[in-house]
Amino acid sequence: MLAAFALTGSPGPNTLSAAAVGASFGRLNGLRYVAGLSAGVGLVILIAGTGVSGAVMALPGVAPVITACAMAYFLYLACRIATAPPLGKSAQYQTSKAPMWYVGVFLSLANPKAYAAMGALFSGHVLQPDQPVTDALTKGILALAVVCLVNLIWLSVGAGLARYLQNPRTSRLVNVSFAVLLLLSIVAVALG
Repeated sequence: MLAAFALTGSPGPNTLSAAAVGASFGRLNGLRYVAGLSAGVGLVILIAGTGVSGAVMALPGVAPVITACAMAYFLYLACRIATAPPLGKSAQYQTSKAPMWYVGVFLSLANPKAYAAMGALFSGHVLQPDQPVTDALTKGILALAVVCLVNLIWLSVGAGLARYLQNPRTSRLVNVSFAVLLLLSIVAVALG
């Protein structure tokens, strides 16, 4: 459980996007996005836990294409975060809606940190040595529970920042900071 909290709770694409959605749209409006993030990580758990991700990435030429697509998506997401209008001030903000759940699913599926974290949890820890299927199911359920809690915490942290984001300069600074942190988290995963 401690490893799951450390691996999934540290700043990364999912956690930073949950905080950004909380800051931009509030805790209640961000719940469906966070549910999508969590469902997407559930799929990552299934993919990593069954070894499908390893088999796909072992195919010649697939890894660079998947990596390039994921990086392009994260760059796009960072640009959207950095250029988001100040909270509550512009007509664009007032007509915008929190991202839908499927955006969260896609982000999780494109998130290299999620695969690395789940790969580390599944390969680095054995809970039930004589029962590999039960071991994998237990780890998957525990990891998903931790992910759901972590995502709600980051959403709440972001929502807590919302009152400070009414000032356009502060809002711009926070948006750009979230975008830079998102890009740095991807670079850290890629280099790690």
